[in-house]
This record gives sequence, structure tokens and C-alpha cells, in this order.
Amino acid sequence: MKQFFLKLFTWWNGQTFGTQLWTRRFGELVGQDEQGNRYYRTNGGKIDPTLGFERRWVIYNGYAEASRIPPSWHGWMHHTVDVPPTEENYQPREWEKPHLPNLTGTAKAYRPSGSTLASGKRPKATGDYQPWTPG
Repeated sequence: MKQFFLKLFTWWNGQTFGTQLWTRRFGELVGQDEQGNRYYRTNGGKIDPTLGFERRWVIYNGYAEASRIPPSWHGWMHHTVDVPPTEENYQPREWEKPHLPNLTGTAKAYRPSGSTLASGKRPKATGDYQPWTPG
């Protein structure tokens, strides 16, 4: 019963029940990336009259985070490229790095040396600051 309500009301840990129904009825699987994310478009690449182009969407494998879409699929998702990577011989560039998750808000988030979150207390003044005193 818990899984039913999670699927009905939450979107951040997978597809909702509504998205699952929409995908089954109107979606066509285009491909899957190395992380297990599945990419869909409207059946037959049909143009949506409301949008003026075909709808494209992703069902994330696990937690829904937009940065998990690799560069190969990013161009297709944003209509920059018409051909999905599964239909062409896509080779990643040498400068493309593997995915790193967004660590903001976690214990592994970047905290520079001057941050109060880095050490738990404010660092002492280094002597390069002269406070203003009135008159």
C-alpha cells in the first residue's frame, strides 16, 4: 500500500502513476543510457499540436536529477539534435567527463576554507582587515 501512495504522489524517486499511464499510452521507447535512464517520445514521432514539435521525456532510474542526463542524450532531449544517440554512431568527446552527482545539501558538498560549515567555527581574522571606528 505504501508503494502505491509513493507512486501516486511522489516524482523524485521514479515515475508517478500518471506518468506511467501517459508513457504506456502515448510513449515510444527511444533508448536507454549507461545509467539506466529510459528516453521516450510520442508514438511515431508525432508532432504535438500544442507544442509544435514532438514531446520527449526521460524516466530516471532512481532519484530524479536533471544533471544525470549524459551529454549524448542532452542534445536530443532539448531538440538540438533530431537523431537520438541510439540511431547514430555517437562517440563522446575526449573532454566529456563521467557524471558526478549534485552534492549540494549533502555531507560531501563543497565547503571552502572560509565557510562556517567547513570546520564548524568561524576562522580567526588574518590581520588584513582594519575595522572602522567612528570619529
